[in-house]
Amino acid sequence: MFLIYSASNRFLRIPSSIPRVTINYGKRRTTLTHASILIFRSNFSTEEPKRKPALRENIYTIPNLLTASRILACPAIGWSILQGQFDLATSLLVYAGLTDLADGWIARRFKMNSVLGTILDPAADKALMTTLTVTLSMKGMLPIPLAVLILGRDVLLSLSAFYIRYTSLPPPKTFSRYWDFGIPSAEVRPTEISKINTGLQLLLMGTTTISPLLPWALDVPLTGLQWIVATTTIWSGISYVFAKDGYRVVAEKQKEDK
Repeated sequence: MFLIYSASNRFLRIPSSIPRVTINYGKRRTTLTHASILIFRSNFSTEEPKRKPALRENIYTIPNLLTASRILACPAIGWSILQGQFDLATSLLVYAGLTDLADGWIARRFKMNSVLGTILDPAADKALMTTLTVTLSMKGMLPIPLAVLILGRDVLLSLSAFYIRYTSLPPPKTFSRYWDFGIPSAEVRPTEISKINTGLQLLLMGTTTISPLLPWALDVPLTGLQWIVATTTIWSGISYVFAKDGYRVVAEKQKEDK
């Protein structure tokens, strides 16, 4: 009699007239002479493996909306500079600075931090910086070599950000999932010199923008600040090349938190 272990966790008794069974595996042969044979259930399963749900987060937060408004203000700032309306440009710069302070405070105070926020906030700074660099250099208020240095560094960092987004995105890597920022993949962690450089760049661009409204000339101070910004721009770019913690994959962060 055969005893067959079924998928329902029960033994089925099946009469057998075969007194002896020979099993061949490889070059070896085994003969079972016992009156009953025990057949164990296979380890293989026909059930489809369950997929873990994709990690998602709420991206529609007040800090993210404030940051997005800074990005939307960039075209207006650029237009006002090209048109020589430095009073309007200065007002928009003040708005950008206040919202930059507000979104960070709100995110920390009310725990509205998000992975998208770590990407969107520096992206807003870069959008503002690019707008000011291009328009001020077109007006002849910023040296062209310094503008090329600032923009070249930002372009390289932007290309690396696209690459990091692709490599850190959980599978499946599809076009729609790549641009779905509700699916976090990696958070940006700027270096200390990069933070200092961003502050100095904004100081230079802001001072240059408001300089036509001031009753005194700022040629000498601005020239010195331009050399300082050129130095920190090169330094910060090199720091990202050698920094080991310039970004962190979200999955790795969750393991550390656990």
